[in-house]
Amino acid sequence: MTIFSSACSLRGARCVVSLCVLSFCFAATAVSQDQLVKQTSYQTDQDIPYRSGENLTDYMRERCRLDVYAPESKTGFSTVVWFHGGGLKGGKKSVPKELKEQGIAVVAVNYRLHPKVTSPAYIEDAAAAVAWTFKNIENYGGSNKKIFISGHSAGGYLTSMLGLDKRWLAAHDIDADDIAGLIPYSGHTITHFTVRAERGIDGKQPVVDEMAPLYHVRDDCPPLLLITGDRELEMLGRYEENAYLWRMMQVVGHPDTELYELDGYDHGQMAGPAHPLLLRFVKTHDR
Repeated sequence: MTIFSSACSLRGARCVVSLCVLSFCFAATAVSQDQLVKQTSYQTDQDIPYRSGENLTDYMRERCRLDVYAPESKTGFSTVVWFHGGGLKGGKKSVPKELKEQGIAVVAVNYRLHPKVTSPAYIEDAAAAVAWTFKNIENYGGSNKKIFISGHSAGGYLTSMLGLDKRWLAAHDIDADDIAGLIPYSGHTITHFTVRAERGIDGKQPVVDEMAPLYHVRDDCPPLLLITGDRELEMLGRYEENAYLWRMMQVVGHPDTELYELDGYDHGQMAGPAHPLLLRFVKTHDR
C-alpha cells in the first residue's frame, strides 16, 4: 500500500511514499509523543453555541454548536477546526480519534444542513465557528496564531471556501490569511454538488463559479495540504478536481501547496490514513 504525492507532477513519475516508511517516520517520534500524552490531560466542552443574537432561529440554536477538545496543562498549542462530512445534507460533529492526545486542540463543528437551509448558509456557519475559535481559543490556553482548518468531504469543501474566499471570515473581522493552514480531505474544489442541486444542475455537470474554491485561487492564501483517496475509487473526479487546484496554485505562484493521493482508499476510507499527514503538516507549520 502506498501514498502517492502528486505535488511533483500530475502524471508520469510521481513522488511515492510507502505507508511503512511513513509509519517509520512517525515511530521515530513516538517515544517523545507518548511521554507528552502521559503528561497531558485533556478536557472537552460540548455543545457551545457559536452564534448569538436576537435573530437566531430554533434550527440555528440547535445546529450552530461546537465541541472543544483541548489540553489542560499546556499553553500556546495549535488548534484544528474540524468540519464533518455528509454532502452538506447530513452528518454531525465529532473529534476524530486519531487527533486525540496529540498535543493539539480540536474544535468539532456542527452547521446547518440542506434542505432546511440553502447556500451559502452552511459556509456562513462555518465562518462563524472559525471566528469563534479565533476569539476564544486563548481562553483554553491555545494560540490564535496557530489555528488550522480541516474537514472531510463536505467539510473539506467548507475548509477550502473559508481559506480561499476571504469574504466569509471578513464578515467577522477575521482575515483568512491569519489561518495557519488549510487541510481539506477529499473536498470539492468545483462548486459543491448540493449547491448545484439547489440550482437544478445535475451532479455530473461541473460548475466553477464564486461558490467554488477553484474560482478563488490566489498566491497569498494560507499553506494548503490537499488529500484525496485513490483516483479510481474516489467520488466522481474528486482527485482530478484537487489536482487541478494544485496545478493552478502552482501557476499563480503559491509557495506552499501539497497534494496527496492515498492509493487503495476510497472516499469514505481515506480520512483515517490522512490524519497522520495532517498532524505532520500542523507540526511543520506550527508558527
